[in-house]
Amino acid sequence: MAAKLPRIAVLGSLNMDLVSYVPHHPLPGETLTATSFAVSPGGKGANQAVACAKLSRSRADASSSSSSAHASTATASVAMIGSVGTDTYGTTLRENLAAHGVDAERVSALEGRKTGVAIIIVDEPSGQNRIVLSPEANHALQPEDVSPAPALIRTLGGAAADLLIMQLEIPLQTVLAALRSAREAGVPVLLNPAPAVTLPADALRGLAHLVVNETEAAILGECEESVLDSEEGMEKVASGFIEKGVANVIITLGGRGVYYMNKAGEKGLLPAQKAKVVDTTAAGDTFVGQYALEAVSSKFDIVAAVNKSNRAAAKTVERQGAQVSIPWRDELL
Repeated sequence: MAAKLPRIAVLGSLNMDLVSYVPHHPLPGETLTATSFAVSPGGKGANQAVACAKLSRSRADASSSSSSAHASTATASVAMIGSVGTDTYGTTLRENLAAHGVDAERVSALEGRKTGVAIIIVDEPSGQNRIVLSPEANHALQPEDVSPAPALIRTLGGAAADLLIMQLEIPLQTVLAALRSAREAGVPVLLNPAPAVTLPADALRGLAHLVVNETEAAILGECEESVLDSEEGMEKVASGFIEKGVANVIITLGGRGVYYMNKAGEKGLLPAQKAKVVDTTAAGDTFVGQYALEAVSSKFDIVAAVNKSNRAAAKTVERQGAQVSIPWRDELL
């Protein structure tokens, strides 16, 4: 009998990305002519689900017409939970998830709602982006959909996942309810609190993995971002999260690398992977996807997980787009 695949569930946002590539970010009152424009599937939740799926499969396997072959070569089973509208964007997002091997059965198409949209402006010289998010149907996910614990398990398809991934592009109260339900059900959680807001004191209690960037770490750690300029400051902030009940803390620092710490006392700053930056969209989501796959493996090692996630994210920034830029498993070999 084949071994049961680890099961990853992603509860979060689905958006259609409207992306303009410009020679520089516009100044107040300035009108720019874009050098190019793209419409593509996105949303932090959907990006992370697709990242898990693509990074757990080879490109050749995914393009196979045999669904059994597709499933047999995967290293994880991935399901997306969220809401879209009954419009063309919503249909495209659900079909795109399925095409990448993500179970989209629990992505609801809601009558009278519009699908979420993200307007993204990418500065071509630096690859840095600015994003305006319109949540729309994403905010239809309510606490009662995931609470109490039995409701969350139903949402996960009737069985507890090996890992639940969440971000903050759906209502905060829904995320907090899911955190409580996962705790009750014994489902490990990876929280990527983006866009960052201050969380209640007990939100981090029992959290298996916290993945934050510098801005998010400063907001959650209630400190100035400049504190993270030194390794001593990183250690102090990460220690605070460990004291609040997080088992593994990851702070991504862009070109400076990644700082990690776990409750066993392992800690350190790992260098960033070298890359020619074209577009940073979905780089963080790619990191989360690869890290999640490492987290559900039978031999999780935090240093190896960070290094592999760094490599995956470096591939992503070398390409334009969100989900299309995420590498397949064989591209990291």
